[in-house]
Amino acid sequence: MAYVGLGGNVDDPRVRMRRALAAMADLPATRVAGVSSLYRSRPHGPQDQPEYLNAVAALETALPAEALLEALQAIERDAGRRRDGPRWGPRTLDLDLLVYGTLRLDRPGLTLPHPRIAERAFVLAPLAELAPELEIPGLGPVAALLQACRDDSLLAREAAAP
Repeated sequence: MAYVGLGGNVDDPRVRMRRALAAMADLPATRVAGVSSLYRSRPHGPQDQPEYLNAVAALETALPAEALLEALQAIERDAGRRRDGPRWGPRTLDLDLLVYGTLRLDRPGLTLPHPRIAERAFVLAPLAELAPELEIPGLGPVAALLQACRDDSLLAREAAAP
């Protein structure tokens, strides 16, 4: 199972996430197996931007991790994502490959599990909702990581998935 973080804070992120989920479902040999609720969070980085909406999707996929990442980046580009702005600046859509089964990988452009997963409550909370028993490879149970996380950017859980 692969887990993908979804986020955005400009140009109707709820609609963009819904479209991204549909695009992920259309990937070859891939099925969206579940989606968390939406979570609102304060931005990391520049604070003069709107709050973010975040969620996590579970994907059953036969695509290799690198191919899945390339597909996710293509979905971001199709949603208007630009990578030439400020780090952690406003985003139409952000798709992060968080976990890919038990794979541990550290290559240019792809580190698994995601290198900042344990520092981000806006990732851990929806991930724990979706897969409460999940063990993050090399880090431990998602519930324990969420409990230990010092990130205070998470504001609220919304009622429904994107």
